[in-house]
Amino acid sequence: MATTAGTEAGDSARGASVIVNVLQVIRCFTVDEPLQGVTEIAAQVGLHKSSVSRILATLEQERVVERDEASRKYRLGLGLIAVAGPLLANLDVRRVAMEDLRDLSETTGETTALNIWDGSAAVTVEQIPSRRQVKHTSVLGSRYATGLSASVQTFLAHAAPDRVRELVSSGRVAFDSPVDVDEYLERLATVRQDGHAVNHCETSPDEVGIAAPVRDHRGEVVAAVLVAAPFYRVPQDEITRLATACREAAQRISLRLGWTPA
Repeated sequence: MATTAGTEAGDSARGASVIVNVLQVIRCFTVDEPLQGVTEIAAQVGLHKSSVSRILATLEQERVVERDEASRKYRLGLGLIAVAGPLLANLDVRRVAMEDLRDLSETTGETTALNIWDGSAAVTVEQIPSRRQVKHTSVLGSRYATGLSASVQTFLAHAAPDRVRELVSSGRVAFDSPVDVDEYLERLATVRQDGHAVNHCETSPDEVGIAAPVRDHRGEVVAAVLVAAPFYRVPQDEITRLATACREAAQRISLRLGWTPA
């Protein structure tokens, strides 16, 4: 009996290891680097190239990845949408937010987006592009893990300080230069008090981002509404108007989700 139990435990551990390896391979494909070769992936995940090749072959069969004919490298395939589709379709906050995101884009003239938190990054799950010719947009599924991003500030402003310290110290939430965590926590406290976060060209010299929290019926922050605009259209005196519009849109979505203001 002990031998059987040991065998089952070993099989379980090996199975879990395989799943982790597959997920690590999939995460190598990013917006900035959508094409990946076997050698590049093997270096990133620390697996032998033969192991990576087997994983990619299986994922290709399932259409989770596909081969780029020109480079012979891999990219994510449409099969992944089939996997993620039910999640996105049933993500209540995404469905509920659409009308207010459109109204906010019309009111501000800028791109609006809805982000959710995956534990260490803000992920874009919906977006209404600005109608203006010059605008800022992102690909759905984009992840933002820079500490000065407006959406990241919004989520972390409502997280436990110890969790913020952990994310910053581990590098999972990153900064372009060394940061004093206590000063960053003070900034997050201001974000929490103001009801919105501002990223005025701090992560990109060309973009301004303003974000506000969306709460559910429990009062928990479950998403962030973001307004993204080219910096030249957002002088300091324009930030107040955009921030007010962003907060009001986030509050309307929160009310739709059953939030009751204190």
